Amino acid sequence: MATAQPLPTPPSLRGAALAAAARGEPLVVMTTLKGCVYCELVRNSYLAPMQREGLLVAVQVDVQDRQSNLQGFAGDTTTPADQARAWKARFTPTVMFFGPDGRELAERLVGVAVPDFYGEYLEARLTEARGKLKKR
Repeated sequence: MATAQPLPTPPSLRGAALAAAARGEPLVVMTTLKGCVYCELVRNSYLAPMQREGLLVAVQVDVQDRQSNLQGFAGDTTTPADQARAWKARFTPTVMFFGPDGRELAERLVGVAVPDFYGEYLEARLTEARGKLKKR
């Protein structure tokens, strides 16, 4: 497996989504859990390398983090764990694609059903999300 590559946890989802939209990109949010092997696979093999190359804007939200403050899309303050619960993101990793208003722009990627095809699934969702973002 690739060396661990962290994704940032944003202080503000709204701020992160606005910054992503300014680049013409959706905000990609991955729910994660310490020790989740599939989370590491998605983060290290797909999201972190693509982010380093400037191909997407990605952040992570730890489903067990009840200590940190996180500003939601509406400006409300919550925790990463409570936000994941509000999204009904019950499995890790769940990868979601958001516009600046907090609406999801593409179908979620839940888990890693077929690792060999994950890149294609991710690219298809990104293409869909980018298309919807441009129409706004």
